[in-house]
Amino acid sequence: MRRIFVAVTAAMIFATLPITARGAPCLVVTLTGTQGGPTVFNGQAGAGTLVSYGDDGNGCAAVRLQFDAGRGTSMRLSQINVIPVQLSAIFLTHIHGDHTEGLPDVLALRWYLKGPKVDVVCSADTATPSGSVNSCRNYITHIADAFIGSGEVAERLSEDRERLAGGPAELANVLTFEPKEEPKLVWTSGDVKVSAIRSTHIAGHASYRVDTPAGSVVIGGDASNDTPAPPRSHSTSD
Repeated sequence: MRRIFVAVTAAMIFATLPITARGAPCLVVTLTGTQGGPTVFNGQAGAGTLVSYGDDGNGCAAVRLQFDAGRGTSMRLSQINVIPVQLSAIFLTHIHGDHTEGLPDVLALRWYLKGPKVDVVCSADTATPSGSVNSCRNYITHIADAFIGSGEVAERLSEDRERLAGGPAELANVLTFEPKEEPKLVWTSGDVKVSAIRSTHIAGHASYRVDTPAGSVVIGGDASNDTPAPPRSHSTSD
């Protein structure tokens, strides 16, 4: 009789425990900067878009993807209580300064705060019509040269040896791809998939599409002012 009582009591307790269910998926798009071109207009930040995905339980913040990092990106992120350490990956549409000037700051802060390595996704080296080469990889590889040359990296390392010895550039796991005429998958994490396609703004320019269970968003970069790319009637795909 006692065994039956214990079994029934345990069943009643189990039945009253809360059941943890996954919340509804959500997608949030935040413009971290909308200024195009090398000039400055009334404090506007340079081009950048933060795409955050998650569910109701984690405040839509399980995955945070930063597309481009123009001037003032870290400051704009701070206004929504996001720090560079919390970024899951960084994507560059192209290497014009108005889309990349904020990246040294983002990586330097991540390094200073001892964040983990982060994927930086961008086009492979691409020859330009003038004979030069647009190289995202070279940009990232040398992004901390000024910090190293000034002695700051060495000084910060002497303060805390847990920081990576190579400085901010060592934090970046550079993943390059060749933009094609059709979309190709360039990055995934769980339910989040990022595809890229060639666009014609400059050699090596790519536009991205993020697909999640909560919806999709396209980051065109500077594709909107491109000339058509035959056989397409526009710069990117439908």
